[in-house]
Amino acid sequence: MAGARKNAPPREEVLAAAMGMIAERGLEKLTMAALGREVGMSSGHLLYYFHSKDELLLRTLEWSEGRLGTARGRLLTRPASARDRLDAYVDLYLPDGPRDPHWILWLEVWNRSQNADDRARERQAAIEGAWHRDLVALLAEGIARGEFRPVDADRFATRLRCLVDGFSIHLAIGPRGTDRDQVVGHVREFLADSLLAPR
Repeated sequence: MAGARKNAPPREEVLAAAMGMIAERGLEKLTMAALGREVGMSSGHLLYYFHSKDELLLRTLEWSEGRLGTARGRLLTRPASARDRLDAYVDLYLPDGPRDPHWILWLEVWNRSQNADDRARERQAAIEGAWHRDLVALLAEGIARGEFRPVDADRFATRLRCLVDGFSIHLAIGPRGTDRDQVVGHVREFLADSLLAPR
């Protein structure tokens, strides 16, 4: 086993390969055996590293979220109005379209969480918490600048994320008539009605 560990590809390469397989072939095609063939490892070696498919999926989601977190940090700290950055946050949050691999993975991990242990649930909560904290901070900044109405930033962030989550599920699953531009329009209309300070 020591030799197998020495020759194994870096863990990030395995996670990137898993996400690539989800994007190209769909989640149902991501098996330990198929991923092992993709990265040149046996399914047994993958199980040694990840212990279960649930753990592989959660780690792949955490890896993907790390990349999104980096992108989110860049857009939230760029020199722009709070409203422009809020629009960019929503754009980053929403799926690109039907079968968006990150959202398909997220929905699967969320569905499997019913049987997950406390530690796995805490890790999922940490992902949610990072998005929430960044949104609360952005809302608070916009309120302080007078761009946004003086709402309770934490409560508003909770409601906004629930709205965007609902739209995101529809976009990721892709029922007929669901259009990303329409969703963006709905969210922006909601923000204009409920958050933007009158001029």
